[in-house]
Formats: sequence, C-alpha cells, structure tokens
Amino acid sequence: MYHINFEKPCHVHFIGIGGISMSGLAEILLEEHFTVSGSDTKESPLTRRLEKNGAAVFYGQKAANIIEGIDVVVYTAAIHEDNAEFQEAKRQNLPMLSRAELLGQLMQNYKTPVAVAGTHGKTTTTSMLSHIFLEGNLDPTISVGGILKAIGGNIRVGGSELFITEACEYTNSYLHFFPKISIILNIDADHLDFFKDLDDIRHSFHQFAGLLPADGTLVINGDIPRLSEITDGLPCRIVRFGKDASCEYQAGGISYDNLGNASFDVIRSGKTGEHISLSVGGEHNVYNALACIAVADLLDIPAETVQNGLASFHGTDRRFELKGEMNGITIMDDYAHHPTEIKATLTSAAHFPHREIWCIFQPHTYTRTKALFHEFAEALSHADHVILADIYAARETDTLGVSSAQLADAIRGRGRDALYLPGFSEIESYVREHCQKGDLLITMGAGDVVKIGEELLKR
Repeated sequence: MYHINFEKPCHVHFIGIGGISMSGLAEILLEEHFTVSGSDTKESPLTRRLEKNGAAVFYGQKAANIIEGIDVVVYTAAIHEDNAEFQEAKRQNLPMLSRAELLGQLMQNYKTPVAVAGTHGKTTTTSMLSHIFLEGNLDPTISVGGILKAIGGNIRVGGSELFITEACEYTNSYLHFFPKISIILNIDADHLDFFKDLDDIRHSFHQFAGLLPADGTLVINGDIPRLSEITDGLPCRIVRFGKDASCEYQAGGISYDNLGNASFDVIRSGKTGEHISLSVGGEHNVYNALACIAVADLLDIPAETVQNGLASFHGTDRRFELKGEMNGITIMDDYAHHPTEIKATLTSAAHFPHREIWCIFQPHTYTRTKALFHEFAEALSHADHVILADIYAARETDTLGVSSAQLADAIRGRGRDALYLPGFSEIESYVREHCQKGDLLITMGAGDVVKIGEELLKR
C-alpha cells in the first residue's frame, strides 16, 4: 500500500474532492505542500476554497482527469468501479487509497491523534473538544464532519502534534485509523445496509478499540450495555464516563437555563469538581462534554480552559441550529436521522421556549426506516405535531415496502398528530396555514429537508 509522508510531498488526486471529508483531507495536504488535484460533479463553496488554495479541480468525472504526474489516487465509498476516473487510474496502475486509508495514514504523522467514534454525537463532540484545544492555544489540526464556525469550515491545519478527527463506523472505515486516544460515545443499531445486526456493529467497535496501543487511552461511555464485550482484552488504559456508579466521570446537578442550555458539575471518581455551563442543550450533550473533559484531563488541560472552551461552543451547522423566525415561529434545523438522535433532539427542544413543537421529518434511507420503524414512531411521538416528507433514498433504489405514510399512521396510533405530505411545497403551505406564533418548528433529517425552513424564511 502507498504511504503518505509529510516529509516527501507528492501529487495526490481525489475522486470526489468536494465532499465534506475529502475536501478537508485535500486541504491538509495542500498546507503540507503536496500537489493536489481532484474532481467532483459540480462546483461548490468547498471546491472553490480548494481552488483558491492551489488545487486543480475538474468538474465532471472522466478519464482525462487522471493527468500526468499523479502519484496516488484517493476515492470515497461513493465511487464505484464503473467510474471513468477510477477505471483510468486502474488502467494506469496508479496506487490507490480509500478516503479512510488516507485519513489513517495522516494520523501517523502526528504524536497525539484523537479519534471520536460512536453511532451518534461524533461531530458535536469533535467540535466541543476542538473548542477546548483552541481555548488552550494547543494549535491542533482538526477534521470535523460539519462546518464549525470557530475554524471557519470543516478543517484546521495546526502546527502542533495534536490531531483530532471523527471516526465513522460505516463500512468499517475507522479500522484504518491509528489513534492514540479514542472516544466511543455510544453503540446503536444503524447502517444496517452494511452491518448484519447490532452484534456485528458491537464487534466492529471492539475492533476499533483494539487499534489503541498499550500506552493509549480509550474514553468510553460506561452505560453501553455489556460493556466488557467491547473492552475485554484491550492493552490500553480505559476511562469511563456516564451515569453508572462505576464510571470515573459522572455529571451531577444537571439543570437548564431559560434557553434550554445545560449546566452540570463534574464528578471525578466520586468527588465533585468544577461547574460546567454549556451553550447547547440536551442531556446527551452533557455526556458528550464529559467525554471531552476526560480527554482534556489526559492532556493536562486546566479546568478553566475546559470551562471556557465548552462555554464558547454554540453548536455546529445542522445540530439544533437556529435558522430564524417567521411570524413569531422559531425555525430550527437538526441532522438527526436515527431514533436515538431524534429523541435526544426533541427532549432537548422541550427545554427551549415554545408553545408547541412541530417536527418536519425526512426519513433517511429505506433500510434504516424499515429496520427501526417502531423506534422511529416512538421517538417522533415526542413532538406535538409531526409532518413526514418522502423517504430520502440516498444510495438506495429498493423501497423495501416501507413509506413515510406508514410511519405517519404509526405515530397517529400513538396518539400524536402526524401527517404525510410528499412534496416540500405542500409542507411549506401546510406550515404557513397551521403553525402559530410561539411554536417551535424543527426540520429534521440527513437529506435536504433543511430547504423547507430556508424557503419559509424567505417569504
């Protein structure tokens, strides 16, 4: 396998360079004086930024993009073998790396790589930890799966030996990583188009934890069921956070202010320490913050720095993000697309000022909707009113006999108001007619449902 070495910059070509993760990796290499080229289907703010920084970007994916002088080609899981560029790179016998393989190799160029894993909360926790590192002037390199306002994008190239990145379990991509500190936030059934079942997912996380060296540390949620199956046999240090009494890190005195933002006391091995005030809501974010505090302690970051760093974090794009107000109706947007995430967001929203909560939900993939159908119905029942858009198919073509109309029926069966409307324009019209002043409207999902709130705010 080809190996990236910061001391020997070469020419790297990215097929799909405009993706949130690929563009970040390309930007790191540009900062390290590599020659970078790549292609994507269309121009975007991310591709324009790369071009401004010196990358050669081709629009449209074709064989001619594999230009002379390329040393290695990087591709994403979305690129199939019938892709013209992929085929040309193979024909020229060029070395090829997946996105995850490249990210893993980049980690080897840093003394302290930190990987944030879990079914939910990776982007938020990576961002929280980034704020702490920035507050402490640690000059980290950051790769986050969303737009973080503190760094003006999804990537920051630092000058220290500290690197922080999300670690995604889908297609076992994180098994290519080389972390020194790993966080596992939670383990739920998801990505069942790849994993066989929850046990298969748990086995994957056990393998991820096993990547840590003997002098590494695993920071893990102590409330994960049958935790020993994940941690048994690991050579590294294990630090637990959570509600269980055995956890080294717990939260005491959790409370919420009039905007729904959470506060708590840090409890280390039974001893109450500093008070933390977050600028985001939800109990789930209390425990995301605890995981960050455990990592900060490993790196000897002062408590005051941690307090200030966490207080400065106001969320990332599409994570309970305030979009604006329309006729006294507050419009938020959230990326939640799994029942656990939906329940956490709606529970958090209950602490936010509102008359009634409206949730416009766009299910993401037929596989996930069918596998977790009853869990979706239960989670969405935490809203006062639910409007279901059509399922966002993403990479899937088989509907598996499941629909948003069926999900609306199931929610009504739980005694909640639920309605299926296939088109965004129909949903916008219904909202304008039925939402009232003081209501909280949340567009929710991993697809393009965010457009509904943005259109409403234009009127």
